[in-house]
Amino acid sequence: MSTTVKGVIARGKGAEVELTDIVVPDPGVNDVVVKIQSCGVCHTDLAYRDGGISDDYPFLLGHEAAGVVESVGERVTHVVEGDFVVLNWRAVCGECRACKKGEPKYCFDTFNASKSMTLADGTELEPALGIGAFAEKTLVHEGQCTKVNPDADPSAVGLLGCGVMAGLGAAVNTGEITRGETVAVIGCGGVGMAAIAGARLAGATTVIAVDLSDAKLERAKGFGATHTINPGSLGGDAGASGEDQPVVQAVHEILGGVGADVVVDAVGLPATFTQAFYMRDLAGRVVLVGVPTPEMTLELPFLDIFSRGGAVKSSWYGDCLPERDFPMYTELYLQGRFPLGDFVDERVGIDAVESAFAKMKQGSVLRSVVEL
Repeated sequence: MSTTVKGVIARGKGAEVELTDIVVPDPGVNDVVVKIQSCGVCHTDLAYRDGGISDDYPFLLGHEAAGVVESVGERVTHVVEGDFVVLNWRAVCGECRACKKGEPKYCFDTFNASKSMTLADGTELEPALGIGAFAEKTLVHEGQCTKVNPDADPSAVGLLGCGVMAGLGAAVNTGEITRGETVAVIGCGGVGMAAIAGARLAGATTVIAVDLSDAKLERAKGFGATHTINPGSLGGDAGASGEDQPVVQAVHEILGGVGADVVVDAVGLPATFTQAFYMRDLAGRVVLVGVPTPEMTLELPFLDIFSRGGAVKSSWYGDCLPERDFPMYTELYLQGRFPLGDFVDERVGIDAVESAFAKMKQGSVLRSVVEL
């Protein structure tokens, strides 16, 4: 039988979210009902609310979640009732051209639940990133459930479901940072902090954090930054371009006159990407993990793109494979080697999502986490 639970929805563009009854159907043959224990408040949820993803309202928000499998469909083999899982939005299909090329991190046809959750009146809900976890229970495909060590704090490991994995993976998977390399990270929100922590975990010797907030820069030191730069405090020609930009020169000065081996842009603006491009060393790597908006354009001298060599990459979900990465980073967290718990700034009830969005806009938290 279907179950009625409380969930947080967005009914229309820019409207405040609502806590209301939602109906979770019985699982299809490959579906799973998960009892949600925690769900991080991610900027993507705010983008859904504000129409930045699509216009398929109403949305069931929430996707950065951990919980316990409550019931399973008749063909489910991946998990069993009682498993502690982190939810993911990369349930690889194994059949698309990316999967067949051995690149499942780029899977073009990821799985979602076969049935729709609804409002009490039967209106179908569009779950955020195919998950919809600002709810007491949600329905997902079995492949969206990744089993991790149940000793872990749900509010911490649930963050692997999106933001932390995006930044961590941008550094480790996409940037391929190795021991002894130098790294700069532009933007010290949750994703940028995770990239800093990932660079430290990978063995980078110098990690430069760049942000306009002195408070964030100070906090970045706790995640592994060895140096910090506030571009707003720099002199020089604010209108300079290329390597003459003050923030680029500041990075080069720290590194003895050369650029960084890897630069991660966790902001996603043309200006920050241009800075990242010139901050890197010759043949260095630039990783874009901050998400641009559709109207943005980028202009760079074509000769500079050729002459500097190296690689310019975008990072989707940190190029992660949940089945490989989530259990591994959970264990590193439990061993005290990766600071997942430090990303949790506040734990709130399911009725506090709208206020958590406000704090996110103010930049006063890395993550608010809804606990159920």
